Amino acid sequence: MKFCPTCGDTVNSVIPPGDNRERFVCIHCGEIHYQNPRNIVGTVPVWDGKVLLCRRAINPRYGFWTLPAGFMELDETTTQAAARETLEEAGARIEIQELYSLLNVPRARQVHIFYRARLLDLDFAAGEESLEVQLFDEASIPWPEIAFASVEQTLRFFFADRASGNFKLHTGDILHTLHSG
Repeated sequence: MKFCPTCGDTVNSVIPPGDNRERFVCIHCGEIHYQNPRNIVGTVPVWDGKVLLCRRAINPRYGFWTLPAGFMELDETTTQAAARETLEEAGARIEIQELYSLLNVPRARQVHIFYRARLLDLDFAAGEESLEVQLFDEASIPWPEIAFASVEQTLRFFFADRASGNFKLHTGDILHTLHSG
């Protein structure tokens, strides 16, 4: 950030009085501009034991597979964002189930939130941000072509939980990334 959104003057990165980390502070009006992680919200959509994945048509990770997910918008809930992203990326209508994984990705300044979801029908198709969408059983998941570590981790949680018959909320931190490509 170079300029204050409030008054347009220059900002400096300083530790404000009473704080413990650097923030962007306007040298003219004194406004402190906090920057917080962005929420990435999506689903694990399932039909007859198979998971719906999208092949990305955008960067980063063009051509790699992911769960339908994206940035949460202002004025929407996490469940609304998850359903919207699933519809936009996979053309899929879903029933949102429980919160399934919440993974902090500090390196990307993001929090990734996934809900389990039930596909309502097989009427799905690639959206503008997807090259294709496809249902995968566990044996056919293209593991080397999964776009993001949070998606890989969520899928691994899902198949382990399904095998145990006990779905639960998973939380954690992603402190590494998959290979870039």
